Amino acid sequence: MTIQIISAIILPFIGTALGAGGVFFMRGKMNRTLQRSLTGFASGVMVAASIWSLIIPAIEQSEHMGKLSFLPAFVGVWAGFLFLLLLDQLIPHLHLNSQKPEGAPSKLGRSTMMVLAVALHNLPEGMAVGAVVAGCITGNATISAAAMLALAVGIALQNLPEGAIISMPLHSNGMKRGRAFGYGVLSGVVEPIGAIITILLAELMVPILPYMLAFSAGAMLYVVVEELIPEMSEGEHSNVGTIFFAVGFTLMMVLDVALG
Repeated sequence: MTIQIISAIILPFIGTALGAGGVFFMRGKMNRTLQRSLTGFASGVMVAASIWSLIIPAIEQSEHMGKLSFLPAFVGVWAGFLFLLLLDQLIPHLHLNSQKPEGAPSKLGRSTMMVLAVALHNLPEGMAVGAVVAGCITGNATISAAAMLALAVGIALQNLPEGAIISMPLHSNGMKRGRAFGYGVLSGVVEPIGAIITILLAELMVPILPYMLAFSAGAMLYVVVEELIPEMSEGEHSNVGTIFFAVGFTLMMVLDVALG
């Protein structure tokens, strides 16, 4: 079990690092179609993970509440959504293809704010893994070790494009490959940190685990709706992002059902 827990914590970070490593193979500027494909895929995985790995287990764990079994999931999703909304307003960050920073006024450089934007995306993913691991550790019947690893693998897969989305544009804008790779890797560090903090609070979380699962789902859904889907759809009309959204969604669905 210890190896499985460590794997679940580390896999998403490895996915980000491998994706960032794509900068060593790129030639010229990052292709817009590729960027849309990667963003669409990441969006699909996050939405499916939110539903199958987080919201549904949260409802199942609340069945003792009868007709109100939806309540922890309802409250948790809204809490996670509003939490990310607050961070979005407070943390200075800059999104891909945007010239205007968001969040609190800051003198941080463009590259640093781009890393913070992706780190902001990665935080709820780390929390999601941590919440599921905590449920598995505490013996929750609705969360198996296989389900825990399925979520970690799914998030690692969607982190492949997220790592690439940070490192490749930085190199396209003139940054050396090694430094761009370092920024991409750095953006993923927040995931294992968020997971470990959540796991350390495992004993305290047992009574509120359904809320925490849904909280992570709400935070991830905020990222998808606020950032990833607009980035996937901006500019000249194209269906490629939508198609890869479906690819990511169905892949994560299969992973969770088949392995969970």
